[in-house]
Amino acid sequence: MSDANPSSDERKQPGVQREYRTGQIVVHWEPKLCIHTARCLRGLPQVFDINRLPWIKLEAASAEQIAEVVRRCPTSALSFERLNGGPQEHAPEQTTIQATPDGPLYVRGDIKIVNQDGSTRNLTRAALCRCGHSKNKPFCDGSHWEVDFKTT
Repeated sequence: MSDANPSSDERKQPGVQREYRTGQIVVHWEPKLCIHTARCLRGLPQVFDINRLPWIKLEAASAEQIAEVVRRCPTSALSFERLNGGPQEHAPEQTTIQATPDGPLYVRGDIKIVNQDGSTRNLTRAALCRCGHSKNKPFCDGSHWEVDFKTT
């Protein structure tokens, strides 16, 4: 892990990111993008365990297994870099947008986010707010649960 344990408020600030590394793979975690879908926890509970510190234990699975589960994260809160010559994550050829019931828009593809200040960010996966209440726009921050957002 590359940084000290920031407080709950600190970890939600822009740019706070953690890095977990072995000789095979590096996993990056950006807490501000995490909306707690738990796909990582269900996919590899021996690697991803929120009841353990550090919560990511890369030694518990192969780099291929970890990469597969990280690609399931709909938000890019988890991303990876293969160090062993294995395949890197690439954007799908076709960009897709999936509207989730009472929740965000999941976007997969070659995504370029242009912020109001003109800065840009390139991602392959994003969860975009559609309830209007996120404090991390354009990204979802889970506020739709708090405001009981309904799409129907």
